[in-house]
Amino acid sequence: MATVQNFPFAAIMLYLAGGVTCCVLKPKASKVVCLLLNSLVTVLMFAVLLYTVRTGESYVYWMGHFPAPWGNEIRIGPLEALMGTAFPLIMTLTLLGGMEHIFEDVEPEKTNLYFTVVSLLMVAMLALIFTNDLFTAYVFVEINTIASCALVMLKYRSGRALVATTRYMMMSLLGSGLFLLGIVILYSITGHLLMEPMARKIRELFSTGNYAFPLTVTVGLFAVGMALKSALWPFSAWLPDAHSSATVSSSGILSGLVVKSYIILLLKIFYRVIGIDLVYSSGITNILFLFGFGAIVFGSFYALREKDIKRMLAYSSVAQIGYIYLGIGIGTSLGAKAACIQILVHAITKPLLFCTAGAFMSASGGSRRFENLRGAGRRDLLSGIAFTIGALSMIGIPLFAGFITKLHLTRSLFLFGTWKFWFGIAALVISTVLNTLYYLAAVSVLFQKVPGDSPPVERPSASLFYRCSVIIFSVLNLLYGIFSEPVTQIIQSGLSLFS
Repeated sequence: MATVQNFPFAAIMLYLAGGVTCCVLKPKASKVVCLLLNSLVTVLMFAVLLYTVRTGESYVYWMGHFPAPWGNEIRIGPLEALMGTAFPLIMTLTLLGGMEHIFEDVEPEKTNLYFTVVSLLMVAMLALIFTNDLFTAYVFVEINTIASCALVMLKYRSGRALVATTRYMMMSLLGSGLFLLGIVILYSITGHLLMEPMARKIRELFSTGNYAFPLTVTVGLFAVGMALKSALWPFSAWLPDAHSSATVSSSGILSGLVVKSYIILLLKIFYRVIGIDLVYSSGITNILFLFGFGAIVFGSFYALREKDIKRMLAYSSVAQIGYIYLGIGIGTSLGAKAACIQILVHAITKPLLFCTAGAFMSASGGSRRFENLRGAGRRDLLSGIAFTIGALSMIGIPLFAGFITKLHLTRSLFLFGTWKFWFGIAALVISTVLNTLYYLAAVSVLFQKVPGDSPPVERPSASLFYRCSVIIFSVLNLLYGIFSEPVTQIIQSGLSLFS
């Protein structure tokens, strides 16, 4: 085994050790440990990405080098390595972009716990990306849930955050319960928990027609469970409160990364465990497609009505998650590719928007309402430009990352045809119009000249870390919008190894 093949497991263990270390350190020391750890894992996973792209294959790593059932397995291919590289990189940038707010919004004696939770969250998300075992996936789904709720609840003396966390926890536990029921049924039918042996048994049962109804029920349980946890409409009522009540970094992490980890797990289950033919025959892709359509339309509509910048961004996330499920619901490899593209696009855009929203709040006396944010983009010019880049990406303007999603969704809809073509195109047109209305309205308010306001300047209090974060996020958005083909090829190669 090549040394680089050990890096995914090493990354998980490093985060576990980092989480324990941050518990006993002072806040500033725990911040440094957390940032260095994320940076190191980004480098390690980039090496794994280069390795898997060069070989064009996936590989299985045995924990402790013991095969199942005594040991556990993780599996890494080009797609897993790509997501494993993107997640710690985006986590690093999001923490840097909201660092000032972390130390303002979290109680001083609990600040080191915030970085502990971040490390545990990264353990869970990487495990969901890499795992080759369904029960292990369930364990880390629960760890992901607990850590995510802690990120919201750590907001300093915030009653709203406590209420939002409670709703978040209840919906997430319901989703976890449905996911566990799906695992129990599959295990009772197949006798396996590892993905490959389970997939072979399911294909055998599907070809003979045995256990058709339990298998269909299982597909529904997995789909609804992950839809609840990833805030797919109409299960998204908890998301606006949770994301808007948390501190800025937490909002970016929850929106950009956490909900995506559940969707990646669902894609693995659909393509690697159950098989897309069985999933398609069950009709669940049609339901997910319609829910994605509803998320795009209603999420955009509610964002248009919002007068609070963080809640507007949260409702926008509901719509953007709808794009992912629209791609999954098409039920083809092209649709799945468009969904994975959107996972990355939203992951590099929404944290940028949340971080800049926090800067506008700081430049406007802490207010989140647009009526009090007039001219904030002029008072903090860097944030204004970065927010505009993120907004144009979410609208889907060419040369920005969001355009790539809509391009690939349109291609997959054209090739698929039938009624989904008309619904999908209608969703893309409606969302583009609504996104244009509320994002450009926000930009115009932020750059509105207020009588007596000073000329456009950069916010003096903005830290170097914040400036680096929003600049890198903005550059990533433009680079992905212009040079998306290499990443798209990696996604396509990774998906081809799933089936």
